[in-house]
Amino acid sequence: MVMALFAASIIFYELPPLMAILLLQVPLLLMGGVAREWARTLRGGAMLAAIIFASNLISFYFFQGYTLTTEMVELSLSLSIRFISLMTSFSIFFLTTSPDELSLALEKARVPYEFNFAFITAIRFVPVLAEEAQSIMDAQRARGLEMERGGLLARLRNYIPVLLPLIVNSIRRSLELAEAMESRGFGASRRRTNLYELRMRGGDYLVVVSSMALLGASIYLRLSGIPMGPIIPPRRIL
Repeated sequence: MVMALFAASIIFYELPPLMAILLLQVPLLLMGGVAREWARTLRGGAMLAAIIFASNLISFYFFQGYTLTTEMVELSLSLSIRFISLMTSFSIFFLTTSPDELSLALEKARVPYEFNFAFITAIRFVPVLAEEAQSIMDAQRARGLEMERGGLLARLRNYIPVLLPLIVNSIRRSLELAEAMESRGFGASRRRTNLYELRMRGGDYLVVVSSMALLGASIYLRLSGIPMGPIIPPRRIL
């Protein structure tokens, strides 16, 4: 479903279909019970969306003979909406799927367990490293380190006392993980068993069929040449 939404967002560049794809994901967020977490993610991505809108609008203005039209505004807005739609589709997946479930799904997809384990371990370590980096920054501030003081080079140098302990702790944690894997006989048996097994049910098949239908409809609309916009009649602004 995520890949179908991702592909549909890439296929279209007009504002109406991108808005429809974004609105289609809102009920999925509510059904997954992750609307609040998605709102926090959206607040973090709003600045990037604004940068995408402004940079495209400025580029259109300078490279189209210093002319600004409503069509350029709509295209810039559609690119920002595309970014939010892509971010939302992956937020739905990662906010509703635990690393354990993802690992089981990759195993069912015949992904080699060594690659599967490395990928899931990297996902698990990201929030741990972020939390540890915040703890180190708080500890260094308590010792009098002013990280926001000075110019750009001075600020970069102020982050060295944070990066060095973080790198050392990461290496130490990786060595502990390697010892734990070796003590548990990692890779000793090719036939692995799991406590839980993923099984496809009726709702799962319905989601797969709906996702394929969405992707097929998107490809058909793109290739058929049916006009998707614009909503705003093109006229010169500046």
